Amino acid sequence: MERRTLGQSLTVSALGLGCMGMSEFYGARHDADSLRVMSRAVERGIDFFDTADMYGPLHNETLIGRFLAETRAPIRIASKFGIVRQPGEYARHIDNRPEYAREACEASLRRLGVERIDLYYVHRLDRDQPIEETIDGLAALVRAGKIGGIGLCEVSAATLRRAHAVHPITAVQTEYSLWSREVEREVLPTCRELGVGVVPYSPLGRGFLAGRFTDESAFDADDFRPNLPRFTPSALAANRPIAETVERIAADKECSAAQLSLAWLLAQGTDILPIPGTKRLTYLEENAASLDIRLSDTECRALEEAVSATRVEGARYSAEGMKGVDA
Repeated sequence: MERRTLGQSLTVSALGLGCMGMSEFYGARHDADSLRVMSRAVERGIDFFDTADMYGPLHNETLIGRFLAETRAPIRIASKFGIVRQPGEYARHIDNRPEYAREACEASLRRLGVERIDLYYVHRLDRDQPIEETIDGLAALVRAGKIGGIGLCEVSAATLRRAHAVHPITAVQTEYSLWSREVEREVLPTCRELGVGVVPYSPLGRGFLAGRFTDESAFDADDFRPNLPRFTPSALAANRPIAETVERIAADKECSAAQLSLAWLLAQGTDILPIPGTKRLTYLEENAASLDIRLSDTECRALEEAVSATRVEGARYSAEGMKGVDA
């Protein structure tokens, strides 16, 4: 498995495992299946697992803790704090206070059953909480050995600069894929200037770019995607040519649409480390095989131009989900 380094020192597999869907949002959860996926991921050389306290809530970290208790594999864990929500509710509020960061970190350490979280993100930012105070509090957790590095999620370039001036930021996590490329305008160049890694979540467009959810009939009753503006029936119809374009070019490349989408992201630079999520072994195997696909600069540009011929319809999140995005 290829290795990549986030920031100055966090070296992990070039592809991570997003674990959110193992707990909620994408249909029913099946812990036994998810544990098998984690085990197979380790066998494939994937050693970077991504979670958060709000996934479940709390269930996802507990599930990963069960796996960590049963394996000797050196897994690197990224978790997050800052979004506070109740079980069964999508509504949330944001808490970035340093004292809450310490409280949340201690609770995550207990659920995970570890002494240190390798990368600890501010999940979303409270615009009224000075980022300098939040980072200063997280820096204290670094000095105490509770966390290895500090990350930020969905932040503006200006906020990243302010945070990095207080303590080096290891990585910025943001949605980044063939149909979500806003990060390329300011955040990605700023990350590269400062030596900060980029961790794309939803690199397959929540399954859309893999051709799996191009019709509203494909969703389970407890799947949250139909509530997203980009996945309404009218938006899906307008966006469908994007998935068809990716699938057509993937066929020419003799790979799947998912593999082509991940290969494109991996080709954007060695500071890019996607974390596709899955709770199915077949998708894990498919995603891992994307590392064997190489795209030239010419192929990347042709793919980008073909996809951009269709304007993306719909925002990434609802108004509730956009809280703290690009803060």
